[in-house]
Amino acid sequence: MLRNDEFLYRLRTANPIDAVMGNYLHLIRRGRNFVCNCPFHSEKTPSCTVFTDTQSFYCFGCGAGGDVITFIMKIENLDFSEAVKLLAQRSGIEIPQYSSADSRYAQRKTRIYEMNRLSANFFYSNLIKGNDKKGLQYFAERGLTPQTIKKYGLGYASDSWDSLCSYLKSKGYSEEEIIDAWLGGRSKKSGKMYDMFRNRVMFPIVDMRGNIIGFGGRVLDNSQPKYLNTSQTPVFDKGSNLFSMNFAKNSDTKRIILCEGYMDVIAVNQAGFDNVVATLGTAITPNQARLISHYAQEVVIAYDSDGAGQKATQKAINHFADVGLRTRIIRMEGAKDPDEFIKKFGSVRFRMLLDSSFDANDYMLDKCEDGLDLNTEMGRVELLKRASKVLAGIESPLEREVYISRTSKKCDIPVSVLKAHIDSMLNKSDRFEKKQEWRNIKSKTTYINDNINPQAQKFKKEARAEENIIYYLMKRPEEAEKISSQAPADIFITPFNKKVYEAVLGRIKESGVFTVSMLADSFSPDEMGRIIGIEARNREFDISPQVFDDCVSVLRNCSADKSSDGNDKDISNQELLDIFKAKSKK
Repeated sequence: MLRNDEFLYRLRTANPIDAVMGNYLHLIRRGRNFVCNCPFHSEKTPSCTVFTDTQSFYCFGCGAGGDVITFIMKIENLDFSEAVKLLAQRSGIEIPQYSSADSRYAQRKTRIYEMNRLSANFFYSNLIKGNDKKGLQYFAERGLTPQTIKKYGLGYASDSWDSLCSYLKSKGYSEEEIIDAWLGGRSKKSGKMYDMFRNRVMFPIVDMRGNIIGFGGRVLDNSQPKYLNTSQTPVFDKGSNLFSMNFAKNSDTKRIILCEGYMDVIAVNQAGFDNVVATLGTAITPNQARLISHYAQEVVIAYDSDGAGQKATQKAINHFADVGLRTRIIRMEGAKDPDEFIKKFGSVRFRMLLDSSFDANDYMLDKCEDGLDLNTEMGRVELLKRASKVLAGIESPLEREVYISRTSKKCDIPVSVLKAHIDSMLNKSDRFEKKQEWRNIKSKTTYINDNINPQAQKFKKEARAEENIIYYLMKRPEEAEKISSQAPADIFITPFNKKVYEAVLGRIKESGVFTVSMLADSFSPDEMGRIIGIEARNREFDISPQVFDDCVSVLRNCSADKSSDGNDKDISNQELLDIFKAKSKK
């Protein structure tokens, strides 16, 4: 999208970052700013700051940052143009009619959305009107009504080798586009195209905005894999989306039911529960847990009762605890999954099962007893070891006290002894977490494993000097001509910082002013995080003209061979300023 500074300024003004982020997160006021738990990594202590003066956010834990557009891009998994459209709709601002300067990727995504929509219609038509009735027979045997089949847009991919590919090509899509959408592939031997999905019932996967982003397909025989999901594409990431979340997000209840598979979700939804979702063929990820936390306060896990389902349950509990969601577990007797339970006992019994579900803490503590003989001292000691880990992980002090009391009675030891042991574990854990958080913050400011500006690992001191020059320019746009003459871009050592510096100079030359938001359409969300970090980390330092001059000297004196072995001693911002101050005194 071509930059239109006036429009983007109005868009950001109409969408204050604290108001927009407040729709997704619990913001806590700290002076004129806000803090919150970062939505882009799991943490218990807020490390994300929302700066109201610059209308930006920055996480000192993981390095995520940007303006309101960047936030929407990351939280909704959108590109720049899509995020702008969403914010424009939110604020009722009309988007100017102008072409896209960076349209290739946007057009690529648009073409995939179109192909997915056509493919979904193709599969649905095969299911309803096709001569092969195997797919329709399968859904009928599973008890699905015509209304449910239509609601979910279910379909059937025939056993034909290339029927979908031929159909899409007839609609004007190239073979490369079909492969890009993961709807077809090309044989290495013959070079001919083939359909990715064949002889499968099809489940379209829909995102939060109603776009079909991918498919899941289940075989109708004993071939493998049983389920096949769309692989990574420009519009689909299975670790960041949930099946049926497009329906569940509109539920009146603040509870989400998490099932294991497509058919479980559809059966539960058909039974009258629209607040049900499933992961896409994998165990739940932290991103999916955070997505659920935006729409619910409680999760009921309804995984299969087999061994794999129980293991997945324990992993899910940990992810939900990390994002502050209350978790409950249902125990199904007489059925292996929700679909079978509803068929046998009906929707009323299933609702009773949900309402009587076990608290996750009860579930985890009960699991601690597996395989132990509590009539022996060794059994009780082992139970205490297992249970202590669970107890120490309970966030609420009141709940923890209740479970400590219950466990102490079961193991026949004084409550005070177990409580003292748990308190000791918590103190050690708290100290460890604080040290770990500091390490994470430090790793972001010392360029360890830096994928955005990899040269900064080799030229640590120079990269720090470059950041100070960039910040100095950001705060003094009226001096841009003087600054650029003293510090021309060609003295910069690291490519990323040079690109940022040139971009800032360019924006100032065009507009005469500068805000970091002006860069949002030219840099990726991760790169914007780094740029916001330059500003956020330098807020406490006063970069004077003398320090600026010293930074320029550092870059001018640097040669390509210097530090090429990458063994320069790491240097902090404060240490760099101290060196500059010492030099100026001399």
